[in-house]
Amino acid sequence: MVRPESSVDSSAVLKPSPSKLSPKRLYGFLAAAEMVTWALLIFAMIMKYGAGQPEFVRIFGMMHGVVFIAYGLVTLFVWANERWSVSRGVLGLATAIIPFATLPFERSVLRRGLLSDAWRLAPGGDEPRGPIEKIQATALRSPWIAATAGIVLVAAITTVLLIIGPPGGSK
Repeated sequence: MVRPESSVDSSAVLKPSPSKLSPKRLYGFLAAAEMVTWALLIFAMIMKYGAGQPEFVRIFGMMHGVVFIAYGLVTLFVWANERWSVSRGVLGLATAIIPFATLPFERSVLRRGLLSDAWRLAPGGDEPRGPIEKIQATALRSPWIAATAGIVLVAAITTVLLIIGPPGGSK
């Protein structure tokens, strides 16, 4: 029996396969979540100063703070993956400070093709260079451990910031 010849090119470069939680999807989700929590925080401030009901600020302020920190960390992670310039990465971080700016920024980098469907440093992808890329490659090899570490890091930063006190002082 004659076997058909393989059509696989041995010189082909292995590329990481698209993941369910790609840079594009993760960053888009957090950009939208940051925008929604800004809206909730603004609603809470209107309720506090317009209707004398401050309890919403505590709930929605905490939600916004946690998503704000997560967005910042994911921006750093995506920045390294996509090899954004310093100015683009800093702009990505800065958009979290301006209400409703994260989603337009995410759409802008998406239109420019600066958000991938796969993690560049995932197994089978690029070889990491430098300490930041080595940390990212390690995280991508163990996504559940990385997600847990990310949650712990967000919780730790949130805790420290709560100890320091709320933005604007405790009025």
